Amino acid sequence: MNEFLIVIHRDLTSKDAKPSPEQMQAAIKPFQDWIGGIAAQNKLVTPPKRWESEGRVVSQNNVVTNGPYAEIKESIGGMILIRASDYDEAVEIAKGCPIIQWGAKVEIRRAVPTE
Repeated sequence: MNEFLIVIHRDLTSKDAKPSPEQMQAAIKPFQDWIGGIAAQNKLVTPPKRWESEGRVVSQNNVVTNGPYAEIKESIGGMILIRASDYDEAVEIAKGCPIIQWGAKVEIRRAVPTE
């Protein structure tokens, strides 16, 4: 069984970047159900986390800037770590993320085993 990082990217700049309270309320139950389904299959490694839209970026020569960069529309809206046999299974799990219907994108990356 492999571990995959599921990263939810959300739009920070469009007029729809901030969902209404009604949209947030409507998203809570389907999101909880989606996470609960992953956990019920013993495929949830870490629970989801939400991230602030602000951050810092460290680059070469220890230059620190406020991030994410303004010209980038998307930012990380959440992350979870799951177990899946391969990319196909991880993608199928990610397709169930209900936040996609509100324009979010879900990125999937396999963890590289360390020796």
